[in-house]
Amino acid sequence: MSANVDEAELRKFGDLAHRWWDPTGTMRPLHEMNPLRLDWIDRIESLAGKRVLDVGCGGGILSEAMAARGAQVTGIDLSDKPLQIAELHALESGARVNYQKISAEELAAKAPASFDVVTCMEMLEHVPDPAQTVRACTTLARPGGAVFFSTINRNPKSFLFAIVGAEYVLRLLPQGTHEYAKFIRPSELGQFAREAGLAIVEILGLSYNPLTKRFALGGGTDVNYLMACRKS
Repeated sequence: MSANVDEAELRKFGDLAHRWWDPTGTMRPLHEMNPLRLDWIDRIESLAGKRVLDVGCGGGILSEAMAARGAQVTGIDLSDKPLQIAELHALESGARVNYQKISAEELAAKAPASFDVVTCMEMLEHVPDPAQTVRACTTLARPGGAVFFSTINRNPKSFLFAIVGAEYVLRLLPQGTHEYAKFIRPSELGQFAREAGLAIVEILGLSYNPLTKRFALGGGTDVNYLMACRKS
């Protein structure tokens, strides 16, 4: 598989790296949704004692949380600054996570079928070819292993909520974080998954209530959604 990276996206998240672990700052949505994502993953595939790969780990919020559940976690990313922040925070927190600067495609060529669990959260909408990333994640999972994705649907409501609302009105995210054309419908992600050799286990919506300022799992998948799969 060839390189599947957008240099502008790497720079974008590199510029945010210094705020990654500030729960009240730019990355606040990730901090607030992380316990929900973690419990969902752990419910479908118990993390304790499992070899886990976090693709597009960024500053390591999910990676550290999965390590705290007893998983042997490897976090990979291609952006230098977030990885440096992840490593520094792990030193401070005592989290045992193996961080590497490598693409999912390159690691898939080197270490296929090496992980019990593969997570790829909030990343697919930032790469040029999301289907290629799905194939790489599938290759990295062992037979019977669990693969988890989260991304954003593509429709008028998601444009209104995920871009206009989140970036310009509520200012939950920096302006320009997302591009509407890169959003992925559940039917499209489902097709990518099936073509890669994954069986879909569960699709679940992730919603945000601006009044309570809380995220919740369940409900519609018309904006944010998560997909759990299992390798054949």
